[in-house]
Amino acid sequence: MDRLVIDQKLESLRRYLRRIEEKRPPDAAVLKTDADLQDILAMNLTRAVQVCVDIGAHLIATLDVPPPDTMGQTFDTLARAGILSADLATRMKKSVGFRNIAVHDYETIDWDLVYELAVHHTRDFAEFAKAVAGRLDA
Repeated sequence: MDRLVIDQKLESLRRYLRRIEEKRPPDAAVLKTDADLQDILAMNLTRAVQVCVDIGAHLIATLDVPPPDTMGQTFDTLARAGILSADLATRMKKSVGFRNIAVHDYETIDWDLVYELAVHHTRDFAEFAKAVAGRLDA
């Protein structure tokens, strides 16, 4: 495992979370009417999900386990390895669903959901970072 790579990715995650905090509007109604805020929040949430998957892939590469078939399974694998709790793995898997919608435009983005993610679920990413840092320090 290349600790420097993971540390850099963790720093990127911190930047994305800071950007979300800085630009998070006071309510979903503002988000629905501000295309710039929509872009900033959606992009940084998407980046946060992607960097967590990337970090997970780096960690999994050091384990004697088969690689996951999907991005969501990355978090299941980390939970089975004892790096994440099962609850956090479930929450992180849900974030992959948002990422897929945002990246591939599978359906119209629900800005109420984006607001909810930006307000209440960025702590999931912070918890993920803490678990990874704990693993690196062990």
